[in-house]
Amino acid sequence: MNSLHLILTKLRYFGPAWVFASLNIIVGTWVLYIPKVKEKLAIDDAQLGIALFCFALGTLVMIPISSVLIKKIGVGKVTLFSIVTFSILFLLPVVMPSYNTLCVSLFGIGLLGCLTDVSMNALVSDIEQEDNVNFMSASHGFFSLGGVIGAGIGSLLIVYIEMPIKHMLYAAAFVIITNLILAKAYFTIEGIKEESIKKSHSIKLMKPLFGLTIIALLIMGSEGAIEHWSKLYLQDIVEVTSEKISGFGFVAFSVMMTLGRFFGDAISKRFGSFVIIISGCVISIFGFFAVLAAQLMISIVGFGLVGLGFSVIIPELFRLAGKTKGISSATGISFVAGFGYLGFLLSPPVLGFLSKIDSLKLSFMALLIAAIIAMVITFFLKRKTTTTAIDI
Repeated sequence: MNSLHLILTKLRYFGPAWVFASLNIIVGTWVLYIPKVKEKLAIDDAQLGIALFCFALGTLVMIPISSVLIKKIGVGKVTLFSIVTFSILFLLPVVMPSYNTLCVSLFGIGLLGCLTDVSMNALVSDIEQEDNVNFMSASHGFFSLGGVIGAGIGSLLIVYIEMPIKHMLYAAAFVIITNLILAKAYFTIEGIKEESIKKSHSIKLMKPLFGLTIIALLIMGSEGAIEHWSKLYLQDIVEVTSEKISGFGFVAFSVMMTLGRFFGDAISKRFGSFVIIISGCVISIFGFFAVLAAQLMISIVGFGLVGLGFSVIIPELFRLAGKTKGISSATGISFVAGFGYLGFLLSPPVLGFLSKIDSLKLSFMALLIAAIIAMVITFFLKRKTTTTAIDI
C-alpha cells in the first residue's frame, strides 16, 4: 500500500495515475452504450466484432509511431494531448449514422488510445527512474478504478440521461477538465532519452518466455473480452432488461480487479508468484462457472470473482518476465506485455465471431477454457522452475 499512499499524497504521482483512471472512465462509459449502438445500426455480434477490431487495428498502427512522437514532443505533453484528444474522439461512435462510419471512428480512437497507453506508461516509468520510487502497479489499479467510475456511476446515471451523446459529453468534459488541472505535475517532463542500444527480438526470446507469453495472451485477452461483452451477455443470455442493472457485471469485475491490484503485492511477497497466478486462475475459473449459470446475482458475483482472480496474474507475469535469466528485465517485460496487449485488443472481435456461430454463452465458455489452459501452463512452469531460466 506504500505506492497507493504515495499517489494519494503527492500531485507528482497522482497526476500520471489519474491519466490511467481517465482512460478507463471513457472506455467504461462507452461500454454502457455498445448495445444501443448495435441496436441503432441494426448490426449483429459479428459485425460489432469487426468494428471493435478496427479499434484494435488503430492501436496496432500507432505502436511504432508513438515512441517517435514521444521522443520529439516530450512524454508529458504527449500524455496530456493524447488523453484529451482520446476523450473528444469517443464522442463519435454513439452518433455515427452508419456501420462504416462507426468502424472509421473506432479506428481513429484506437490510434489515440494506443498513444495514451504508451505515453502514460512511459511517463510513470520515467518518473519511477528519476525519483527511485515504484508506483506502476498502483497506477494500473487506478486504471481499474476508472472502469468502476465510468461503468459504475454511468450505470446509475444512464436511466436519467436521454441521449448517449450527452452522457459521453459529460464523461469527456470531466476527464478533460481534471487532466488539464493535474497536468502541471507532469506536462514539462521530457522523458529519459533513449540510449543507442540494439534490442534483441530473436526467436531465442521465445524459449524462456513462451509460457509466460501465452498466459498473458489468454488472460489479457479475457480482460478485453469482458470489458466489451459483459453487458451484452447479461442482456442477451441472462435476459436482463434494465439498462441500470446490466452494466453491473463489468462494475463487479472492475471493483474486484481494483482491490486485487492494490493489495496484491503484499500477498505475492508472502506466497510467491506461481502460487498467486495459479490461485488467480482457480478463482477466475469458479467465476466463469458462476457467469455461465446465467442467473443474475450469481453471474454478477461470477464477474467479480473473475476480476479478483485476474487482478494478480498480469503483475506477477511481469515480475517473472523481469527476472528471467539471460534477458534484461525491460526486454522480458516488454515482450510478454506486448503479446498480452495484443490479446486484449483482438479478443473482443474473436468473441463476436464465436457469438455469431452460436451465442455469447459459447464465447464465455471459450474464456473459461482459456483460464483453465493458463492454469495448466502455470503448473507446468512451476514444476520446471529448477531447470528453466526463470529465477523466482
